[in-house]
Amino acid sequence: MNLKKTFAALAAAATFSVAASAEELSVAATPVPHAEILEFVKPMLAEEGVELDVKVFTDYIQPNIQVDQKRMDANFFQHQPYLDEFNAGRGTDLVTVTGVHVEPFGAYSSKIDSLDALEDGSVVAIPNDPTNGGRALLLLQKAGLIKLADESKITATPRDIAENPKDLDFKELEAATLPRILNQVDLALINTNYALEAGLNPSEDALIIEGSESPYVNILVARPDNKDSDAMKKLAAALHSDAVKDFILEKYEGAVVPAF
Repeated sequence: MNLKKTFAALAAAATFSVAASAEELSVAATPVPHAEILEFVKPMLAEEGVELDVKVFTDYIQPNIQVDQKRMDANFFQHQPYLDEFNAGRGTDLVTVTGVHVEPFGAYSSKIDSLDALEDGSVVAIPNDPTNGGRALLLLQKAGLIKLADESKITATPRDIAENPKDLDFKELEAATLPRILNQVDLALINTNYALEAGLNPSEDALIIEGSESPYVNILVARPDNKDSDAMKKLAAALHSDAVKDFILEKYEGAVVPAF
């Protein structure tokens, strides 16, 4: 008997056995930083027998629909207020697995260097979904530019503005388009993932940005039927690892902040 061939065959069989037994977990994510973070943890999960399949989406609707319809196992792109609004509006029952990071929301301009230079009647673009639009208005209220009738309403719209001393002209647009129209408006309130994709540095380019106290933690989301699966638990643990914390701090330099 050729022992070398025997050992080689056994090793190959063992490798095949491990590969065959690997559990697949598909996760929908927006490109930056979510997909990047998931790609970082992919080798960690492989060592634990989980094959992570990351699918990139550029909108805030399809990732939830894909999970709800069981085309994907989970998603990673949104915060709790957005998920709550989505579930209420769409009749879905998606649930939070764990919180991962905060992306401080910011206001950007290609025409002015400070909010003090914002002139009367300036055009301000904000996201058109209720939670991110409300988040934008709350940030502008914090900056003293407007005042809302309900100063803590997280789903506020321009119709909820009680005081607008500069007579700002608000345009509600899809969040993903805001970086592309930055040169067409005077100010745009942009989600950090889209700002990063557009080459903006939130910690340097934002004229105003949320602090670390932001309640908008980005979450890993699944369905009630799979949120407690072994693979999901392993992914949640990996996302809370020291390695991921260091990766976030070093790669994004304050534009993305660990929430654990």
